[in-house]
Amino acid sequence: MSDNPVAGQDWEEAEFRARVLAELPEQLTEGDVDWAMRQLDVSRATVYRLARQFREDARTSALLPNTSGRKPGMLPLDPAVEAVVVHHFKGFYATRRKPTKTRFWREVAADCKAKGLAPPSIRRLGRWLDLKDQAKLMARREGKDKAERRHLATPGTLTAARPLDIVQIDHTKADVTVVDPVTRRPLGRPTLTVAIDVNSRMILGFHLSLEPPSLLSVALCLTHAVMDKSHWLAARGINTDWPAHGIPRAIYVDNGAEFHARAFGLACAEYQIDLRYRPPGTPRYGGHIERLIGTMMGAVHLLPGSHFSNIFERGDLDAEAEAVMTLAELETWLALEITGSYHARIHSALETTPLAAWVAQADTAKLRMPADLRQFLVDFLPSEQRMLQRDGFHLFHIRYWSGELRWLMGQETRKYTLKYDPRDLSRIFVLTENGVIEARPADLTRPTITLWEHRAARRALREAGRRSVDEELIFRTIEAQRDLVDSAERQTKAIRRHQARRAHLDPRPMINVTPALEALPAPENKSNALKDHPGFYVEEWYDDD
Repeated sequence: MSDNPVAGQDWEEAEFRARVLAELPEQLTEGDVDWAMRQLDVSRATVYRLARQFREDARTSALLPNTSGRKPGMLPLDPAVEAVVVHHFKGFYATRRKPTKTRFWREVAADCKAKGLAPPSIRRLGRWLDLKDQAKLMARREGKDKAERRHLATPGTLTAARPLDIVQIDHTKADVTVVDPVTRRPLGRPTLTVAIDVNSRMILGFHLSLEPPSLLSVALCLTHAVMDKSHWLAARGINTDWPAHGIPRAIYVDNGAEFHARAFGLACAEYQIDLRYRPPGTPRYGGHIERLIGTMMGAVHLLPGSHFSNIFERGDLDAEAEAVMTLAELETWLALEITGSYHARIHSALETTPLAAWVAQADTAKLRMPADLRQFLVDFLPSEQRMLQRDGFHLFHIRYWSGELRWLMGQETRKYTLKYDPRDLSRIFVLTENGVIEARPADLTRPTITLWEHRAARRALREAGRRSVDEELIFRTIEAQRDLVDSAERQTKAIRRHQARRAHLDPRPMINVTPALEALPAPENKSNALKDHPGFYVEEWYDDD
């Protein structure tokens, strides 16, 4: 889907079409087609055409109306007329006065005639109202409590009739420290992003990261939730079953900044996902995911390196000294815990296992899958707006180019949406009306870097007093930093091997290793110095005995 501006009325109509077509069964009956014709106000042939398009590409944008071939009654409102309609909608219709649709139409028609405009018909105005968010409209006309009882759930609980009707997503800081896969030194506590299906209590997917919660972690968690996970499990040597997959119908999230990102909202609309934010002071909307997180952290507390939930449970345990698992190992452990333990245990609220609850209803739940999983992930990635310049797109001080961009030249004043994966800046995705163009750095000799490496390099340059940032210097800085880390790892390993040999050969304890710049001049006899590692020498103190 493109983030480029699309007429608001066209997009609303596409969303309405998607909602109607999503209700149709695979095998259409005459009654189904007649119902869709009445809802969409289109011909029988158009219903079949739209249904075929929607099955081939289940994205909302596939249903954007073709203005050149539509009936007069389906044309978008004239902008001047729509301004009148919106004015009376906000100030008159969507208020506690609750005027009728007819009275609303009269107010609009009177205002239009006074301005010399052709007023819309009451039927056209009714269709315009149907495309509005009915839950929000009822909240403004009849109050929040009544709207929640009608459109959300019974007060005090949140229920879902079918799998994927409601999915909750949230983040937590895992109560365990992970270590570097090479040095095995502690790196910190990772962030766990997890999605749960409210109906079956199945965990749909998760994502682990050492970065704070972000749009990327949400995108990767949601992609993991949607995809078939058989190959993912096999790649990790896991032979348990994880059948949960498919596009959610509604997602409930908290009010974190990553969930309010424009790219996230647009991507949800693209795949007909109803995005709902948890109202403050309503724990029922997040209770399932919070209980799940508590269950998962209880299991994590069994691992070495656990921080536990509070200082009283932790006692004098040094979690970082106990840590042994890498991020990848923790990911595999969690997958085993989910598929081999949590999904297989009786859930008290269900009186059966989450796996059995999913299997029992999955066949009748009309599971939806994206036509292109890669496109699904791209749609949820963070984005930036940029103009196409003569030499390509410039993003993060890196110039990107593709031969396909030549066809876009001559539109330099227009901004395009660029999607990027912060874990890999070696490519970006340019969204156009004709699809996605993948662009690479113009200099193909550049190494693959992450956005965090890029930012660290820029910080290093700023601290060095350089105000002008250039692409060449950024990549040289990152390569120098990587060389420094590699060198530090080699020296550290060599020092540790040397210390181990000394401890084995000489029982006298080696007390301190001091950087040469901080120590007093070395003694004349430097037999104990680490000659292979300039800058360090060993000071030893022995008992007078």
